[in-house]
Amino acid sequence: MLNISADDVDRALNFPGLVETLRAAFRSGAIQPVRHHHSIERLAGAASTLLLMPAWTDFGAAAAGAEGYIGVKIVTVSPDNNALGKPAVMGIYLLLDGVTGEPKALIDGPRLTLWRTAAASALAAGYLAREDASRLLVVGAGALSPFLARAHSAVRPIREIRVWNRTPANAAAVASQLSAGGLNASVAQDLDDALGWADIVSAATITTTPLIKGALLKTGTHVDLVGAFTPAMRESDDDAIARSRVYVDTQAGATKEAGDIVQPLASGLLRSDQIVADLHELARGEKAGRAGAEEITLFKSVGAALEDLAAGVAVFKAIAADGTAA
Repeated sequence: MLNISADDVDRALNFPGLVETLRAAFRSGAIQPVRHHHSIERLAGAASTLLLMPAWTDFGAAAAGAEGYIGVKIVTVSPDNNALGKPAVMGIYLLLDGVTGEPKALIDGPRLTLWRTAAASALAAGYLAREDASRLLVVGAGALSPFLARAHSAVRPIREIRVWNRTPANAAAVASQLSAGGLNASVAQDLDDALGWADIVSAATITTTPLIKGALLKTGTHVDLVGAFTPAMRESDDDAIARSRVYVDTQAGATKEAGDIVQPLASGLLRSDQIVADLHELARGEKAGRAGAEEITLFKSVGAALEDLAAGVAVFKAIAADGTAA
């Protein structure tokens, strides 16, 4: 069994290739049971959460003789870890042979998640962002932010990137990292001004107060919402939803877990039949993406175990062929 580190994951993947891997995965599908959430109470401090995200090859839909895999991401969220100098989110991805169940690899979970999450946003942008989109606004300066910038730059001709964060120093750190990698990135000093400037807005925050104001978006903008992963969190306001054609990564996940979708559905602002398509339907050509240059599109991602499985298999194959992992 291979032990695959975060650095191994970085060596194994690139965004053009991973976007195509996810496109193929959404076309073919996989078995994805509902993710498990377990609260772990502690004697002192905040409770931790254990998340289990399993998926496996759909052999009923696979071509004869196709190889298969089973995978499960095991994640813990421990809010008090920051005080100990440790990440709040930790995890591992376990990949097994789909026929024998033999363990094939243990893969760094946080790094795999960063890659597959950003690639899913880029996959959606390929259907939903204008082909000439060149101005990218990244809202948030967490670990995912530089991955989102690089992923969008892989599918659209991004010439300028602005990064906004409540703490400008954090935005500057992300912009500096992107610039060092050859991208034209700077700090957005004013969020409202930047919203009207951008062709693509990609947000990855945990805000409960909407930051993406629909009234400020110019026509033709694509909005990519990656944060706000509970029903109580929300990155976009009602105007953004009302002005947009709305898309999601998975219908089941977004309509139950994402505040940007759950809250408008509950208020009646958005009807379920107004969610135009999910990534399965877009990848299979069953539903259309952007219909015109002037419309505003909005994509809400909550993550899918299928994405982890596809990315995990891609990493395993690349590292096994290279022979450099432990």
